[in-house]
Order: sequence, then C-alpha cells, then structure tokens
Amino acid sequence: MAYDAVVLVSFGGPERPEDVMPFLQNVTRGRGVPPERLAEVAEHYQHFGGVSPINQQCRELLAAIREDFAANGIDLPVYWGNRNWHPMLADTLAQMRDDGVRHALAFVTSAFGGYSSCRQYQEDIAAARAAVGPDAPLVDKIRQFWDHPGFVEPHADAVRAALGQLDPAKRDSTRLVFTAHSVPNSMAASAGPHGGRYEAQLHEVARLVHAAAAPDLPWDLVWQSRSGPPQVPWLEPDVNDHLAALADNGTTSVVVSPIGFVSDHLEVVWDLDTEARQTARQVGLDFARAGTPGTDPRFVAMVRELVRERIEPDGVNLRRRLGELPMWDTCPTVCCVPARRPTAAASGQPAS
Repeated sequence: MAYDAVVLVSFGGPERPEDVMPFLQNVTRGRGVPPERLAEVAEHYQHFGGVSPINQQCRELLAAIREDFAANGIDLPVYWGNRNWHPMLADTLAQMRDDGVRHALAFVTSAFGGYSSCRQYQEDIAAARAAVGPDAPLVDKIRQFWDHPGFVEPHADAVRAALGQLDPAKRDSTRLVFTAHSVPNSMAASAGPHGGRYEAQLHEVARLVHAAAAPDLPWDLVWQSRSGPPQVPWLEPDVNDHLAALADNGTTSVVVSPIGFVSDHLEVVWDLDTEARQTARQVGLDFARAGTPGTDPRFVAMVRELVRERIEPDGVNLRRRLGELPMWDTCPTVCCVPARRPTAAASGQPAS
C-alpha cells in the first residue's frame, strides 16, 4: 500500500499557565469531570510553571525521526498533531491535505493496546478527519510496539542506570517496581478481538525488562495516575500504597520504572518524581526512578522499522519482537471498546 507521509500523534499538553484549564477541559469534555478534580490536576501543572514537558519532548522526537529517516532512505515527510492541545490533530491533517498528502501512517506515543492507549487515538484520528472534510488524508495507525527491542532495551538500560544510584550493599533487599497508567477494570477487560490485552502486555514488558536488566531481583507491576472516584474499581495496587507495603516487609531500596510511558511527561515527573518519591522518603525506602526511551536512538530507529514494516513488500518479515503475545497490524472498529464508555472517572490518561 502506498503512503506519502507519517504523522506523529501524541496526547498534547499546555505550555503556558493560561493554557492549563482549557487543555484539561479538552481532555475531559463530555465526561462530567467535576470542577474540583480539574482544579486539583491544574495545580500539578502550575507546580511546573503551567508547562507540560510533553510538547517539547514531541518536538525533539519529531526532529530525531526526521533526521533518522533522511539518513536511512525513508523519503516521507513527518508531521505532528496532538489529541488535546496545539498543534491539534485536525489542524495538522488540514495542513497535510493542503500539502497534497493523501495516505499517511500514524505513529502514536503509546505502546500498548486498550481503550485509552490505542482505541481512543483511532477515534480521535477519525474525528480529526471528519473535521477536515472529505479531502482529509486517510490515516492508518502503526501497530502497537510494547515488545519491540527499541522500546524494551532503553527501559532495561534505564533500570540498570537507576540501580547504579542505589547502595550496592543493599541489593539483597532491593526491588524493581514497574508502573503504568491505571485504568478502570471495565476498560482493562474491554471487548473485541484484541481486547483485554493492556495488563497482559504490561506484564510482558515488565518480564522482558527485568530479565535484561536485573534478573536476580524481585519485581512487581503496579499502577499510577488513577483519577476516578473510589467506588469505581481500577487496576491496583497504586504505586504509593505498594511502596508503603514493601517498606513494611523488609525492602530497603526500590527502582521505579515507568514502563507504561515513552517519555518523562507530567504523569512521570509529578506522580513518580514528586509523589512516589515523597512516599518512599516517608516510609524509609531508598528510591531511584528509571528513565523512559525519549529520543534514545534505538527508539527512534524503531519508528523507522515500524514504518518499513508497512511500506515495504516484505515488511512482515522485517518485524522484530521480543515477546510471545499475539501481534496484529490493524484493529477492527469494535476492538477495545469498554462495556460502558468512559465518563467522569474513566479517563485513562487525565493529564500528560
């Protein structure tokens, strides 16, 4: 199939204090999120001057992808559009249409399946195309990449580097704690041919990173960034509750590795570097937070490899994977749709 462009699709984030509340209203529109919850999340942004790191991280990734494409013979322009803040995806697709783009591949900054991490991106692409009109480019989302070496290996190296920050004399009582964005249980078990894979894929990544980085240490997969009311069950345990439990059971040191994320955006620097670090200090744990892939050359090269899988005649034979779970190139429209659409509590990614 012929493609004439690639578009980087991300969550988006505010870059000025006055952007924060309009951005959060975009994220939660139609979900009935109470104003007090928005105000609480807005304070997280104001703690960092009203700026989310995610847009600058996307600019850096965009530049790295373009440079990598040029160096490796991929003659496709690369655009960038966000779901929730400027540059908005509909504006980007309009620019692509004006530039003559007719059929593009989308690389989204989420490695996993599930509603918030995959299906919702596809819905937003469809909504952006509808806003642009009948001449909007066709856009095909590139496959999920949770077990690609270009994603797993940078996480593993980051865990090794974080372990180097801890006292080696305490290694026998050190533990790896892998984190990802919690979602409602109903969303984690979403229906469809490929539904219900989010938790399993994260367990697979945790297993792979653990085996590559520190196979002698025990590990856990826990969850962060919950935003719903207590009566709605979400994936547990929460990272803060888990750190307290580890301290009670003899653990002295932890490496916290955010394997659910591709860059150090706000939910990493607030929920882990701020809140989880404070929890660790309060319960007496030595704490080191592992980094994310960001613009690691292996991650950037992975984008090129994923594009080549789709544009070259023997692309399926180029596929590199480390895991054993099923993989597919495209998802049907009924895939990963939760039994009840997300409302006030069920925003899988309330902020970035």
